[in-house]
Amino acid sequence: MDSATYRILADIVLITHVAFVLFVVFGLIMILLGGVSGWRWIRNPWFRYAHLAAIGLVVVQVWMGIICPLTTLEMHLREQAGDLTYKGTFIAHWLHKVLFYQVPDWVFVVGYTLFGLAVVLSWVKFRPRRFGSRD
Repeated sequence: MDSATYRILADIVLITHVAFVLFVVFGLIMILLGGVSGWRWIRNPWFRYAHLAAIGLVVVQVWMGIICPLTTLEMHLREQAGDLTYKGTFIAHWLHKVLFYQVPDWVFVVGYTLFGLAVVLSWVKFRPRRFGSRD
């Protein structure tokens, strides 16, 4: 493959990564807003289990010190294209770029963990309905 193809593949992985992050963050926002507003769709078990699994994966990775596989794949593809890459995690890199501020890794461990706990608490407050249930 040529460098342009690797760049396109890396960009597709990056877009997928951004979509994943948006799903996790805005998913919780919508669950909380929908819970207090009475939106029925936020109790959809497919949505809720996917959301819980997504943040669960992030929390497990950060506690185990594993860099996200999407970050690793994107960096590999960018290296194959001959592009410069960044070190560390996707979120840490882009937060640094956006905010021009660097924080220790433990801040991300705590942040992801607290976010994961917020998702778990949303299950207690706004329970998803059972599969096959229409209530």
